[in-house]
Amino acid sequence: MFDRTGTETDFPLTTFSDLGLSQKVLTAVTDAGYTIPTPIQAGAIPPALQRRDILGIAQTGTGKTASFVLPMLTLLEKGRARARMPRTLILEPTRELAAQVAENFEKYGKNHKLNVALLIGGVSFDEQDRKLERGADVLICTPGRLLDHCERGKLLMTGVEILVIDEADRMLDMGFIPDIERIAKLIPFTRQTLFFSATMPPEIQKLADRFLQNPERVEVSTRSSTATTVTQRLVATHSKDYEKRAVLRDLIQKQDDLKNAIIFCNRKLDVAELYRSLSRHGFSVGALHGDMDQSSRTKMLAGFKDNAITLLVASDVAARGLDIPDVSHVFNFDVPIHAEDYVHRIGRTGRAGRSGAAFTLVSKRDTKFVDAIEKLIDKKVEWLNGDLSRPARSHGKP
Repeated sequence: MFDRTGTETDFPLTTFSDLGLSQKVLTAVTDAGYTIPTPIQAGAIPPALQRRDILGIAQTGTGKTASFVLPMLTLLEKGRARARMPRTLILEPTRELAAQVAENFEKYGKNHKLNVALLIGGVSFDEQDRKLERGADVLICTPGRLLDHCERGKLLMTGVEILVIDEADRMLDMGFIPDIERIAKLIPFTRQTLFFSATMPPEIQKLADRFLQNPERVEVSTRSSTATTVTQRLVATHSKDYEKRAVLRDLIQKQDDLKNAIIFCNRKLDVAELYRSLSRHGFSVGALHGDMDQSSRTKMLAGFKDNAITLLVASDVAARGLDIPDVSHVFNFDVPIHAEDYVHRIGRTGRAGRSGAAFTLVSKRDTKFVDAIEKLIDKKVEWLNGDLSRPARSHGKP
């Protein structure tokens, strides 16, 4: 295994034109306003173009998606897809992530004539079948929907040249690994595999060892680290939800620099309840959780991106990998049960070098989860206005 491990300053400054990308791709990148690749892009693109397997480890917001989209576009310029035989396969854990990858192909592939098929839940099989009939150069899907099409006899995976497994740690958390193992058996062993994860716990390392052959390892930050551009604070509160909601409202109103914010809850029921409460108190708020149909999720995300909605209350499943570059604040209404989720949540702010702020509401029953988070990120998070010995009191109606 070859390693390129380090912080952002460890990688030599280069331009996209130095990476070996095709002229069509370079023109699209320039038109999009980019000239300098991020460290994960500079480290992953050249070996990917050499058909090497890649093990990429990078925080959210580091430009990871383009690090596989751009070389794939270059490699796909030769050849054409046949009906129901995709040339490449990208696996994503959520519908939102899959849709955002498709948007990247649309943006950077505007000079190509590639067929990109998106297979996600919430869209009719008939519509997806029609896209597959035309031949898919790029197939982007969630594991369950892909297996549904395979079981219906609508796909032949023996032509796949490149497999991308994205957000591998989230795939593990969501129980998708058995599905990915089934899918891997359907595609050629000689494929090129690009494997990306924000964190690299032992389980993910074992998974990478199974899927990758002599990979180039590209790691551009310390494992499970949080961005230095994000100010993190713990906020002491009582455990009752109506008290927590009052503390959250007070906290939001005190943020003079708040442009927009994502508020995380551990359960979708809490997402709905907090959304209703904030709405009653006159906040500009939307909700995003896994039970919403695709059109509602897309509409809600569009409203948040366009600043029609200021606050977005979300569950981890819905919000992982959201590509919204300018989120000023993150609020953890619930302390995440899995420490890795804390890294992903606060990675929604402070992206692309911008400053951000992350506040986590903590009651006495949450202390073990906070301990796990601080152990994972290897730093103590400061308390705002005192620790749990003097938790904030609620005021007003719930």
